[in-house]
Amino acid sequence: MSPANGINLQSHRDLPGESGITKMASSGQNPQSDIILATEHLSRVVGGVTLVHDITVDLHKRELVAVVCPSGSGKSSFLRLLNRLDEPTSGIVYFEGVDYRQIAPRELRRRVGIVTQRAFLFPGSVAENIAFGPRQRGEGLAVEEIDRLLLQVVLPGFGDRNVANLSGGEAQRVSLARALANSPEVLLLDEPTSALDQEAKLDSSTKLSKPKGSVSGERSQVATNIKTKEKRK
Repeated sequence: MSPANGINLQSHRDLPGESGITKMASSGQNPQSDIILATEHLSRVVGGVTLVHDITVDLHKRELVAVVCPSGSGKSSFLRLLNRLDEPTSGIVYFEGVDYRQIAPRELRRRVGIVTQRAFLFPGSVAENIAFGPRQRGEGLAVEEIDRLLLQVVLPGFGDRNVANLSGGEAQRVSLARALANSPEVLLLDEPTSALDQEAKLDSSTKLSKPKGSVSGERSQVATNIKTKEKRK
């Protein structure tokens, strides 16, 4: 897919190996005041191995940014830094202009949600998993809202199912619905449809690109995908 606004932020060398961070879609002219998440020279080194190298990028409100790299280039490591699941070796992440180290981790991760490649669900029902985030804040989640979220991730009627009986693709979509239940202002998607078949991928992607609700409609998204090598003829 070509960048909608023709802006390629970082075409190479942001992550080890061939890589790219591209703005796929946005609304408006993206003034500086609309920046919701920003990194400055963000890096992470573990055991002498560079996982993320010197990334400086801005994410505006209502903007979709794609990180497309070969497998093993550091996409997951980059996203984990953005909501502080991991700590950077150097560099800074700002959320709404504030150093995110000044924000309580639980609050930060509610506002900057992440859906990982592998779904990590809690024992119990699908509905209990989706309601987990609001419940941690002392808030209830109406059955109607759970049903709406399940419809958004193409799992209508799954609320009472035990997560132990889900397929990999179904578990991945429940993980996505659980993240959406927190009404995040930024949603980090680490190959969130990798376990889905092609039809389900298209359906989920369409629904995600047209989020409903006043909060969801303002959401920014950062999504990763694998850049594959072209086959030689």
